[in-house]
Amino acid sequence: MKAFTLIAMSLLLPAAIGQNTGLTRSVPSRRDAAVEPAYDAQGRLQLPFQYREWVYLSSGIGMSYTPKPEMEGISVFDNVFVNPAAYRSFLSTGTWPDKTVMVLEQRGAKSRASINQGGNFESTQMVGFEVHVRDEARTPGGWAFYEFDNEKPAEQIPAAAVCYSCHEQHAAVQTTFVQFYPTLLPVAQAKKTLSAAYLKDLAAAP
Repeated sequence: MKAFTLIAMSLLLPAAIGQNTGLTRSVPSRRDAAVEPAYDAQGRLQLPFQYREWVYLSSGIGMSYTPKPEMEGISVFDNVFVNPAAYRSFLSTGTWPDKTVMVLEQRGAKSRASINQGGNFESTQMVGFEVHVRDEARTPGGWAFYEFDNEKPAEQIPAAAVCYSCHEQHAAVQTTFVQFYPTLLPVAQAKKTLSAAYLKDLAAAP
């Protein structure tokens, strides 16, 4: 996922900004006790409706891992959440356990409304929704990406997509962008679980 950004994974298209993706609810519409990845009969990932009751990791605004001239002047907030059991495990070990579910919620940025006269705040309208899952039983290598454009179950993004190689080459911990999660990066540093790829990027940074 892009902020995973949980994504180079951003597959967000400029045309999607301001449009209804079908994921407009501000709160979950139904109770869903599952905090592990859940699939339908066709093996598609079901949307985790209760993700906003999970652990919030971080937000970014306007993040991009490659130049994107088509996105100039357009800002998007990336909000990242993870299921509580995975978060607790990471605090103990510095790594993500099997059945980790990370959600990237993308919302448009607004600047002038109500009494606000400066800076940006998040729109109520969602413009992207992606999920990064570690499920050893289903996915070779353990990790898979999914992109939702409505509330229906989503197919896995093909393993040949650039999001996989980007995460493998640059992610701080187990193909996840822990370098952008300020409360977890110190944990990975202390547990010495930072990836060789990330340390290489860090050494090469100006």
